[in-house]
Amino acid sequence: QVQLVESGGGLVQPGGSLRLSCVPSGFTFTTYAIRWYRQAPGKERELVAGVSTSGSVRTYANSVKGRFTISKDNIKNTAYLQMSSLRPEDTAVYFCNAVMGNMAYWGQGTQVTVSS
Repeated sequence: QVQLVESGGGLVQPGGSLRLSCVPSGFTFTTYAIRWYRQAPGKERELVAGVSTSGSVRTYANSVKGRFTISKDNIKNTAYLQMSSLRPEDTAVYFCNAVMGNMAYWGQGTQVTVSS
């Protein structure tokens, strides 16, 4: 069965850090670009960060630039989103998305809550 599994979410205080992981099942990340999205309650899903197939090109939403780092380890077949200096407005469900041409897979999401 082809699927993505995210992990690493949780409750963290403002200013804290979390690292999200995304692992595929049934395929490998080698030929896929990876994106992380998030969706807060009552809001649309938004693109947070993206990394190219090789892992060499990374893009970020302005709201997370300088605080989040996306990476992709093709040997470990895992993608990451390192989040630092977290703010309450970062609270959302975070989703991993793997894209290759017209093919795209989504994970079920992992909850990140930033609160004191």
